[in-house]
Amino acid sequence: MGKTKHTGPMKLPKLPDPKLWVSPIPFGLGKVKPHHLRDTVKVVWENRDNLSYAARILTQGVCDGCALGVSGLHDQTLAGPHLCTTRLNVLRLNTMPAIKDEVIFQDIHELRKLSSTELRKLGRIPYPLMRRKGEDRFKRLTWDEALTIIADKMKELDPKQMAFYLTSRGITNESYYVAAKAARLIGTNNIDNASRICHSPSKTALKRSLGIGASSCTYKDWIGTDVLVFWGSVAANNQPVSTKYMYAAKRKGTKIIVINPYHEPAMDEYWVPSIPDSALFGTKLADDFYQVNIGGDIAFMHGIMKHWFEMENEKRGSAINYDFVEKHVNGFDKLKQHVEQYDWEALEKSSGISKERMKELAKMLAAANSGVFVWSMGLTQHRFGTDNISQVANLALLRGFIGREHCGVMPIRGHSGVQGSGEMGADPFSLPGGGFDKETVERIENVWGFELPKWQGDMVGVSLENALLPDDHERKLKLYYMSGGNFLETMPNPDFVKQCLENLELRVHQDIIFNTSTLLDAKEAVIVLPAMTRYEQPGGGTSTSTERMVYFSPEIKGPRIEEARAEWQIFVDLAKRVKPERKHLMNFQDAFAVRAEIAKAAPDYDGIQHLKHKGDVFQWGGAWLCEDGICPTEDGKGNLITVELPELRKAEGQFYATSRRGKQFNSMIYSERDPFNGADRYDVLMFREDAEKLGIQDGEAVVVYNRHGLFQGRAKVENVKQGNIAVYWPEGNSLFPKGVYEQYAGIPEYNTTVIVEKAETFYAQKDVKYKEKRIEELEMEVG
Repeated sequence: MGKTKHTGPMKLPKLPDPKLWVSPIPFGLGKVKPHHLRDTVKVVWENRDNLSYAARILTQGVCDGCALGVSGLHDQTLAGPHLCTTRLNVLRLNTMPAIKDEVIFQDIHELRKLSSTELRKLGRIPYPLMRRKGEDRFKRLTWDEALTIIADKMKELDPKQMAFYLTSRGITNESYYVAAKAARLIGTNNIDNASRICHSPSKTALKRSLGIGASSCTYKDWIGTDVLVFWGSVAANNQPVSTKYMYAAKRKGTKIIVINPYHEPAMDEYWVPSIPDSALFGTKLADDFYQVNIGGDIAFMHGIMKHWFEMENEKRGSAINYDFVEKHVNGFDKLKQHVEQYDWEALEKSSGISKERMKELAKMLAAANSGVFVWSMGLTQHRFGTDNISQVANLALLRGFIGREHCGVMPIRGHSGVQGSGEMGADPFSLPGGGFDKETVERIENVWGFELPKWQGDMVGVSLENALLPDDHERKLKLYYMSGGNFLETMPNPDFVKQCLENLELRVHQDIIFNTSTLLDAKEAVIVLPAMTRYEQPGGGTSTSTERMVYFSPEIKGPRIEEARAEWQIFVDLAKRVKPERKHLMNFQDAFAVRAEIAKAAPDYDGIQHLKHKGDVFQWGGAWLCEDGICPTEDGKGNLITVELPELRKAEGQFYATSRRGKQFNSMIYSERDPFNGADRYDVLMFREDAEKLGIQDGEAVVVYNRHGLFQGRAKVENVKQGNIAVYWPEGNSLFPKGVYEQYAGIPEYNTTVIVEKAETFYAQKDVKYKEKRIEELEMEVG
């Protein structure tokens, strides 16, 4: 771990720089862009019944939105206030009153007519509820009744037939940790969390390349680095506060490069609301865009390295940092031989980037003395996601962009609860402070005081599929306990997911609001438990940011949902009921006791036990992991990983398709219109020439389909890489294959090949087998 400590927030320049302005026209009038002031007024109006409480949450609590780590209105990167629309949109989840009784107890078929957005607006879940099979209404339970039913069912089952899942919806480290311990005490390793769907390849790849499972640097390293590369990440959309860091980086002369199939408007130009000159005239963020094919990133990175090796053949040291590589890196010769075997034609075809453009970026990176690589789900959510990230690590290691100021690799997190989830052990492959290796298991057994189940737990997608196994199968999932989440709107193939969820005997939804999955049937019963938000949790709670800052968020005085309970307390109560003979091992009296045990169980978190007051924070690992090039691997060196080009098979007439986020927080949609491009949630983003070739007009109804599903929408001509399309997530999830997981990390596949046709052409076919015939014809062409 690093010895250098984070130096705290820095100040922005006082005078503006007109060279960075987008337009002399104030506030971007006439442009398609977010309207921050209007959105803020809307949020104020929504929270008008609890304005003082809302203000206390914003000024005292740690953001429950993205993982930038804003505590109150301040962070550790830049001085001054920080507030974004993502946080404001999430705010109402914390301030709204309970759902009215007459709404809760109406016919379930009436509730099912509502979307998740409409269900969210009904209010908070006020008390425990249950609906047995065949019943058309929820009925109220006491906490004792609800937990007794769940515990009795767990006692009946083989531990392999039950599973836990935790989303990232404002969940604290304390809740992740207690859930991880409770699951193992009950006897199951089937526990997983939302990071499986987002960033599991990042952790897996960084572990094998660098021996770390988190960002190696901080946000301050963006500001003043020579090159800041965003790879498959639209931070301006998903982590809006980061635009302030990009602004500061631009003022220091940093070049910002974006690699994405879609020329993202949000990464091109942005009006940062908390910086006066940017709020007025906008800021040009990206210096260059490289529009890569969906799935073409590995080939693109091979091209960069291939040119580096060509440069080295002409002049040693012109591209590779040999001083760093020879001291701190394994596998150089093997990687060089592997990369050089690919010809430029293959790399161009796979990546969609010309040889000249690949060389252009290669030269820029070779000339840079520092660089930070940031990525998100554009790299991770592939069946080869781990290999994508290993290639990023290869680039950083070859240039020595590791373990020093203004350098590093950063998987930017989308939610404030994600980084801590695996580090707390809420993961089938992890325990607090480590993996599931023999040494970690023995260490945790000593801390927890009981023997852990040794069998391999299932990840979330497999757990869902196991609900459809034969009844007598030892892994037949019969009980799923979910803390938040809506698999209907996060997993591929919603119809299949619905089948899985309804085939469970008992389904438990521990949450603060209803969503569409809450209302599905189960073979025996559905139980709903009301949870507290992080701001209601007695004794406060902690969360870990992208840059490994562990923040304390205090309990904030305000109105309460009377029967809602802290999530970690619910897990304690449940575990004691299932295993009463072991209840002394779950005897946490308060949140401080939980943090004290976390400090013992997860060595990196030694210091969490001292967090007690508003603003308390510490960073585990120091400012830079792998400081001075020394990695926490067996030999202290980083490992260059050879990666094969993925097979990307697409027939003439097909498109690569991926998903895109709009104005949303995870699957929670806050607007039907994308503020960055004016798109509707059912728009299909297409390249103009692709649309013209198919005779499709901008705004015309289209059908997108493949063997997995069908999506109906309207074409929207946008600057998308030719041969590629984008649909919104989760609306387009029906197109993505079920049961396809990344080899190493188990992330579901969210990319596929599709056919796009005019709706009138598709529906004019009288043959009901038309769709299947078209798919078969195109696949024969590929073969």
